[in-house]
Amino acid sequence: MISREPTIERLATARQLLLEPFGLDESHLAQALAAIRAHEVDDADLYFQYTRAEGWSLEEGIVKTGSFSIDQGVGVRAVSGEKTAFAYSDDLSAASLMDAAHTVRAIGSAGKSAKVRIPKTKIAPSRSLYPALDPIATLGSTDKVALLGRVEALARAQDPRIVQVMAGLASEYDVVLVARADGTLAADVRPLVRLSVTVIAEQGGRREVGSSGGGGRFGLAYFDDALIAEYVGEAVRQALTNLDARPAPAGEMTVVLGAGWPGVLLHEAVGHGLEGDFNRKGSSAFSGRLGQRVAAKGVTILDDGTLPDRRGSLNIDDEGHATQANVLIEDGILVGYMQDALNARLMGVAPTGNGRRESYASLPLPRMTNTYMLGGDKDPREIVASIKKGLYATNFGGGQVDITSGKFVFSASQAFWVENGKIQYPVKGATLVGNGPECMKKVSLIGNDMRLDSGVGTCGKEGQSVPVGVGQPTMRIDGLTVGGTA
Repeated sequence: MISREPTIERLATARQLLLEPFGLDESHLAQALAAIRAHEVDDADLYFQYTRAEGWSLEEGIVKTGSFSIDQGVGVRAVSGEKTAFAYSDDLSAASLMDAAHTVRAIGSAGKSAKVRIPKTKIAPSRSLYPALDPIATLGSTDKVALLGRVEALARAQDPRIVQVMAGLASEYDVVLVARADGTLAADVRPLVRLSVTVIAEQGGRREVGSSGGGGRFGLAYFDDALIAEYVGEAVRQALTNLDARPAPAGEMTVVLGAGWPGVLLHEAVGHGLEGDFNRKGSSAFSGRLGQRVAAKGVTILDDGTLPDRRGSLNIDDEGHATQANVLIEDGILVGYMQDALNARLMGVAPTGNGRRESYASLPLPRMTNTYMLGGDKDPREIVASIKKGLYATNFGGGQVDITSGKFVFSASQAFWVENGKIQYPVKGATLVGNGPECMKKVSLIGNDMRLDSGVGTCGKEGQSVPVGVGQPTMRIDGLTVGGTA
């Protein structure tokens, strides 16, 4: 068997699922884009998508729900200046495509000529970061149910205080095809899986929760017995630790953030503020600050959509541009923003591969992929030992940020009180309150243990949710406000 180059193979898959069953080919896409360009517009694109998703969930020892869905459609966009016209349809016929094209082109003035030159088709460069497989088909239904059963049995066997176990297994097969006004054609085949574990521990009438899980862009064989045991062990440890948690103290203090998932604080407090739309409009705390110091020396933050198999990675973004490893802050200096095509054009820069959308029914926005901070040279144990009195936060729940002011509030789902360099006891109810740029200037120690999260992140923006990754090393922040319950 002769295999094709991955970019060509993905295009073939997209044609087979999104064009051929509906009597479409590239000439129909070119005609629709030409119809839009008959009016004076700055940009236009077509975004076809086919998504097949499956989910299983276990609770109280039984698989209570199973779901399966298929969705497909096309989004048609025209851009004129800062204005965007958008239409979408789940009807992939040539007539529906042309109707959408004629609708969105009304945003621009009618051209002088009814004839528009159709550009030659060119295949967009892309990456090969993950296998082009359907993860739903990588494990049978019986085996999926058995996997969830192993999670349940393993969690309950670890400690008699575990009174409830909830587990979920999700798989998604996503195929996209992008056609741009300049003749560019791009496609991607995106597998995505996730296993989640939540346990409830009870002791003396007190109940506490622990959770864990992970995933990425691969098949379900990734979840072997060793990894399942790791996820379950982490969830159980969290729940049992929280049974002994005391009310968190409040006030301004030294805070050490653990490696990995605590990088969600960077994502919210810094990452969103570095997205192109907020900076073009001047509404971000980072607007107009390129070349300025916005963090302490040693702080280097990237958004990198090119990491193999990661949840936030993409071979192409949702506008057909290859993803990139974008340095945002380098040694404390702001050096770049994340851009989609529209904001990049208006700001006079190149797109960075960060144009993302939830589905064909959504407009692309500049969004993060995998956002993380590089490691330093300190032993993480030394960083914790450096705390005279303060908080060591190792896991986070929800949070929110005001983009304009940079202010954030985050709740720690697992944290410890430290005195004289020694962990004293777990605390509960701690919230971290601060300002993104100011918080980053207070980073004093950076660990050598940079770690990405296990593959659980989902980011929301303007009502759209997309999978993302976060990461960071252990780091010390001096003088962060902690809102507690003590």
